[in-house]
Amino acid sequence: MLPTLSGRIQTRIFLIVVIGGLWALIIAPFLPGSGSTSDKYRTMYEILLVVVVLGVCWEFLYHGLQQLRWEKDWPTLFGLVLGIPEGLLAFVVIRAGVLDAAENVAVAAFVVGFGTTWIVTWLFVNGPMRVLTVHWRFRGGALL
Repeated sequence: MLPTLSGRIQTRIFLIVVIGGLWALIIAPFLPGSGSTSDKYRTMYEILLVVVVLGVCWEFLYHGLQQLRWEKDWPTLFGLVLGIPEGLLAFVVIRAGVLDAAENVAVAAFVVGFGTTWIVTWLFVNGPMRVLTVHWRFRGGALL
């Protein structure tokens, strides 16, 4: 079964909050740039917050584009490559000063933080998630 819009949104929120949140615990202290570890954690979690909000908006655009495709879904590689425009938009929004701690985030720190989080969540959804939540695929990607 193909993911429904609701299922895609649920999956995206789960991945960013749970998998991205756990990954942020691991990677935040090692992000490039100056600042205390607590500042790096705060920045990383604020970036995740921006990515959740923008990601839900992206899902509506993706859903509309997918309706133009015969199979109504993306090839798996598209899910990985779509991190580029999403990351660019998230960086622009963050640099616009939407959040206090993240407005001065270094480019290198954002690229490492966002990029590795995107890859980790993409790998999780295309591997362990399909094994651990077998019914997820048969419910249109819905978790609830």
